[in-house]
Amino acid sequence: MPERNNWAGNYTYYASVLLTPATVEEAQAIVRDTAQVRALGTRHTFNGIADSDGVQVSLEKLTGITLDEDVRTVTLGAGIRYGELAAWLHQRGYALHNLASLPHISVVGGVATATHGSGLRHGNLATAVTGIDFLNAKGELVSLTREGNPDLFSGVVVALGALGIVTAITLRIEPTYDVAQTVYENLSFDHLKDNLRTIMDAAYSVSLFTTWQDHRAQQVWLKQRVGEPYAPEEFYGATRAATRLHPLAGHDPVNCTEQLGVPGPWHERLPHFRMEFTPSSGAEIQTELFVPIDMGYDAILAVEALREKITPHLHVTELRSVAADDLWMSPNYQRDSLGIHFTWKAEPEAVAKVVPEVEAALQPFGALPHWGKFFTMEPRVLQRRLPNLTRFKNLAYHHDPKGKFLNEFLENTLYL
Repeated sequence: MPERNNWAGNYTYYASVLLTPATVEEAQAIVRDTAQVRALGTRHTFNGIADSDGVQVSLEKLTGITLDEDVRTVTLGAGIRYGELAAWLHQRGYALHNLASLPHISVVGGVATATHGSGLRHGNLATAVTGIDFLNAKGELVSLTREGNPDLFSGVVVALGALGIVTAITLRIEPTYDVAQTVYENLSFDHLKDNLRTIMDAAYSVSLFTTWQDHRAQQVWLKQRVGEPYAPEEFYGATRAATRLHPLAGHDPVNCTEQLGVPGPWHERLPHFRMEFTPSSGAEIQTELFVPIDMGYDAILAVEALREKITPHLHVTELRSVAADDLWMSPNYQRDSLGIHFTWKAEPEAVAKVVPEVEAALQPFGALPHWGKFFTMEPRVLQRRLPNLTRFKNLAYHHDPKGKFLNEFLENTLYL
């Protein structure tokens, strides 16, 4: 079969076969008859988490959506992307609590890797999950809910594909709302020393963008839910932008969602990038590391000390906040987190050298990686920082005793 790459082109899948079943029953037959299998989503991971020694299965044809207005949930097939779901919900008067910066990713893939938006009051996207259906190693359909399976449910949501092939997922929803997005320029890091929590909680969603030069964030993106206090003319010394901006210098802001305080539907403001355009840079590699937000300022200084090594290979860094959750394999488990996200240039060798230095600088803060991004953390170091790893492995063994869903990524990360 022809060579297949991830979205950014930095990873080539080695799976020998890609199958696209049209129904859950077809997917069940594939799982039953296959020795090694993994699900492939929208290919927006920057490592081998979705790869397989055998077969990859794309569930892009499972696109059903069902709304339950009585309990305010929506159930959707594994082929649905966030941008598609968001538009569908908004048309019917509903919304999700948050969205990632890219609406292009699949819901199931985003949940499995604990992908997130920003906002100190909001958990990552997986925290909205109330029910999940997946195929175990026998091809049996397993259906679990937070209400019906409280002892196990926190282990099956952010599951990294280790338990099986997710076919459908149910999310908590709320009435639709509008958001206004305002961008500010040049926020000194000095303000973060005593005000990091306050700044990251100053709006419904807050993102700081920096190139680690001049001890400042070049841009601050405040996304205010309409009805909340309106964005001020000045924000901790940062000035309100008079024109639309792209977080990456030199890129056309036409790719970005509407700014300048113009209100609009939640799903057209919470992401940074519009569904109909190529997001971010395209040719890039991404890394993200999470630290407790109360250690966030010191962590920022630790990374800033590496700026001369980082900046030549960097497009931009984004700082975001994520609320604590109870999901076993979430990097935000039981701690409000600061996410330090690096959008690197497409320079694999240089990035592979600088990322270990960043990880070492953040070691004193117990940093954890985003599961879908590029990281090099030594497995034993990572495993010591995962308090639920043993019971997660036991749960995986229960559903997959022969390791049908294991791959090189999981083996090297969780089992070495």
